[in-house]
Parts: sequence; structure tokens; C-alpha cells
Amino acid sequence: MAKKIIKAEMPEPQLLRSAEVLGEFIRAARTGSSLTVHDAAALCNVSVSTITNLENAKADVKFSTVLQVCRMLGVTLRIEA
Repeated sequence: MAKKIIKAEMPEPQLLRSAEVLGEFIRAARTGSSLTVHDAAALCNVSVSTITNLENAKADVKFSTVLQVCRMLGVTLRIEA
């Protein structure tokens, strides 16, 4: 039997002050698209542990990988100076 995906609420747009904030957006984008962690990993061409680490802010992930996951899941990062 397939696992049920519990949709996470999309946070309000905000400053990216921590890995936890980014993780909340990634989880909300993934679950909002009804993707399991395994589905998202396959879509983004990364490991399941990478998606899990990003969502839980548990380990450092290469910046190019963060950008790839965000792009594939529709998470927009904005930079200003």
C-alpha cells in the first residue's frame, strides 16, 4: 500500500535566515505536489537522503544541489544586495 502524503502548509514568503526555513519550503513544495521523498529524489536526480537532509536541515548539502532541488520543486530563491 502506498504511503499517504501529509501536505505541509506553505510558509509565507520570508527572509532565508536558516536551513530550517529552506527545509520548510522544500517540504511544502514536495507535499503540495503529492510527491513522496522517493519521488522527489528521482525527479531532482538526487538521493533520498539529500531530500531528507534538506527538509530536516540535518546536514550540509552542496549549493548546486540545493539550487537543483529548488528549481525542480518550484521553490524560488531571491537574492538582493
